[in-house]
Amino acid sequence: MINFFKREKKEPKSLKEVLFQFKNLERSFDKLSQELEALKADGKFSVQKVGIIRYNPFKEVGGNQSFSIALLDGNDSGIIITSLYSREGNRVYGKPVKKGKSPFLLTGEERETIKRAANLK
Repeated sequence: MINFFKREKKEPKSLKEVLFQFKNLERSFDKLSQELEALKADGKFSVQKVGIIRYNPFKEVGGNQSFSIALLDGNDSGIIITSLYSREGNRVYGKPVKKGKSPFLLTGEERETIKRAANLK
């Protein structure tokens, strides 16, 4: 079992020892700050935002079996996947998204899915 309250280091006896410990703390803090900034930068490119909409593109038949899902990073870039379900079959489409927009024509449901993922109103 780990004892978190156990003191392995002795208390400083002089001002010189206190200043030495402060210098070590400062180096540790600087290193942790650099590592945190690196993690923040790396995290910008992971999936952070998800939006999904289920809908019925064919009003006469079926239910809400079709869907669009947006998977975006911190820069509102990523992909949108759309699955259109009908009795005859299922079609799946993927489109890239960069800063909340796609170079391909988006349906109304796809645009709404991106807005939901990016928290845009």
